[in-house]
Amino acid sequence: MSLANHVKELEKKHKALEDAISAAVNRPAADDLEIQSMKREKLRLKEEIARYAQA
Repeated sequence: MSLANHVKELEKKHKALEDAISAAVNRPAADDLEIQSMKREKLRLKEEIARYAQA
């Protein structure tokens, strides 16, 4: 897998998490721990994408 393809996959995962977080926040019985976990993973992906962009 090329670097560009890897970054595209990371961006897809980041967008999917963003959508999942939005959906979870809008649910009446939102699980705060689940949302927090998803936000951490989203941030980790964002940082990984940024590292590859600098390389």
